[in-house]
Amino acid sequence: MKTVLVTGAYGQLGVACTNYLKLNFNVISSGRQAEGMGIKLDITDCDSIEHAQNEFHPDIILNLAAMTNVDGCEIDSQLAKSVNVDGVKNLCNGFCGHFIQISTDYVFDGLSGPYGEADEVNPLSVYGRTKLEAEDWLSANHSQTTILRSNVVYGYTERTDASFVKWVIDSLSNKKGIAVVDDQWNNPTWIESLTDIIGRLMKEEVTGLYHYGGYDYMNRFEFAQLIANVFDLDISLISPISTRDLNQLANRPLKSGLKTEKIQSALGIIPNSVETCLQEIRKQLSE
Repeated sequence: MKTVLVTGAYGQLGVACTNYLKLNFNVISSGRQAEGMGIKLDITDCDSIEHAQNEFHPDIILNLAAMTNVDGCEIDSQLAKSVNVDGVKNLCNGFCGHFIQISTDYVFDGLSGPYGEADEVNPLSVYGRTKLEAEDWLSANHSQTTILRSNVVYGYTERTDASFVKWVIDSLSNKKGIAVVDDQWNNPTWIESLTDIIGRLMKEEVTGLYHYGGYDYMNRFEFAQLIANVFDLDISLISPISTRDLNQLANRPLKSGLKTEKIQSALGIIPNSVETCLQEIRKQLSE
């Protein structure tokens, strides 16, 4: 059984991946603070990485560790580079196995999405630029690499307040009105679907650059409305707002999203609709 070192394993995607992968792999969960049976690992600390690699000898590294606070990256670009770029280099130092890097649609400018793998990149933010720099370094320096770009990853978990679905459900359940942007377009990606894709890439040892997202292309306002409908919540509590009105530090790609034909062909899959995934979340929450 192959050993997989999962970095950033204690976030919502990390927990989902760990639970899924442990059925077929020996999984070593890691994060800046150890939890449960996991280990403490800081990807900006070369000694920490060397110790983990010498102790566990991973065959595969799944890198979920990243600075993903888009506005925070604008505030501290040096830290963003340290984590998102140098952290990747540190993990690959002396590692010859399969490296899987999770990336983002933020490498595009959002002028003409959805995007395919061959489309021109042009990140608008520090976050996007650092994720792209990591991609470029891996492509040039680590032959056994899989880069998987995704967008608007969603689920419902008590572990994080960063979940869009959780925010919408909790807000509307408490009769709290919310404003949601209606000019950011993506194909939202269910966390469990993404986890399944990651597992299949590992099992089949697929390398290269791939895009994965849900079947439906919609804006965030429409996504919020669909959540309300599936969970029988008051849709009138949701109002549209433009991205410009939020006055965020970092520019966001507006017409973004990812084309999935390449990964569909490679793995023989068809992405699920957003409504199907939301119905499954509702079913899980009722169990």
